Amino acid sequence: MQEERFTAPTPPGTRLLHIGPHKTGTTALQAAFHQARDTLREHGVVYAGPGRQAKDPAVAIARKDPTAAERQPWEAFCTEAADAGGMRFFASSEFFATASADAARTAVAELAGEHPVHVVVTLRPLRKIMPSHWQQYVKHGLCESYETWLDGMLRKPPYDEPTPDFWHLQRHDELIARWAAAAGAENVTAVVVDEARPLWQFRVFEQLLDLPEGVLRPQESGGNSSLTQSEAELLLQLNRKLRDRNWSTWRQGKVIREGVVPRLQSYEPAPGEPRITTPPWAEEAVAKVAERVAAGIAASGVRVVGDLDALSRRPEAPPEPVTPTEIPTEAATEAVLGGILASAALAAKAAPQSPEAVPASAPAPAPEGSAGRGALEDRPVRNVPVKDLVRVVARRAVRRMRG
Repeated sequence: MQEERFTAPTPPGTRLLHIGPHKTGTTALQAAFHQARDTLREHGVVYAGPGRQAKDPAVAIARKDPTAAERQPWEAFCTEAADAGGMRFFASSEFFATASADAARTAVAELAGEHPVHVVVTLRPLRKIMPSHWQQYVKHGLCESYETWLDGMLRKPPYDEPTPDFWHLQRHDELIARWAAAAGAENVTAVVVDEARPLWQFRVFEQLLDLPEGVLRPQESGGNSSLTQSEAELLLQLNRKLRDRNWSTWRQGKVIREGVVPRLQSYEPAPGEPRITTPPWAEEAVAKVAERVAAGIAASGVRVVGDLDALSRRPEAPPEPVTPTEIPTEAATEAVLGGILASAALAAKAAPQSPEAVPASAPAPAPEGSAGRGALEDRPVRNVPVKDLVRVVARRAVRRMRG
């Protein structure tokens, strides 16, 4: 069934579970719900948990064979839902999409209690998700270029290298099938996000929860904005350098994901800076997958809100990919600053028994004021050639880590 607007609210007492997946407008939606949680309660809706999203419970229920301690966030989540009584209980986290079919069944059974469970899936065209998801992987340490990653996801069965979770999350027909099997197709709603009308998604959720129009409002960006092509290239090169230096995932995450990335995203790109674009061969391959996805959703029996055909619609004139030749000085400055500050903070907190010691094979930085490499590292970043920026960031980080 497909309709332009969803008008019938879920019954009072419904446990409404928004499962994402990633890159489908979840951040904006969660920010709006979090900001409005007091108003929601006045209208009979409990927004789950104290934070912006219910990540911890979602991760807990999605675990395979969790321990009692690992299940604790999920147990607390179910207790909160039970305490909501006859009020509607709403939870949102894209990490619910990581659950297996068995975990989805467990989630629905344990959340329900005496009340119905309704699952909501938000959807965007796959062609827009691909570049967005790749850059998210880069923020978390991926070293493969966009085209190499696309080759693995689209040309090399079983399409699970280098990121085996991608299609588990983004084959939306299969995602919906898993949760429809758990909750019943009549208890699943798929919402196709309309990017031309950014407030429309808010209105749909207001109707699902029987809220007055306007309760959900856009909030300031939560720091998850898209990277330009040059910013992504900077992070990609930095990831490779740190991999070559045998940095652990934990240590790299602290410096890059928690240091470099937030500072880099404070940079405001100029209007003409190239964005990440998908090559024509991949656009064609993605379109064929999207057609199969849309057909599967249409046949699933779940309720669809919005234009399902938009998921597989092909662009009239896709832009040609652009290879960056330089990194703007401001962006490089923010990246260097983020790495230095994060490394300093990490060094200050490090305990003597920490397993995150600098590898013995890491070359020592050149002495202060020496010629050659050391002199390059001591220059202001605006005077460092683009090709040397990644190396300079890495060496300064190591210097800070060593105190």
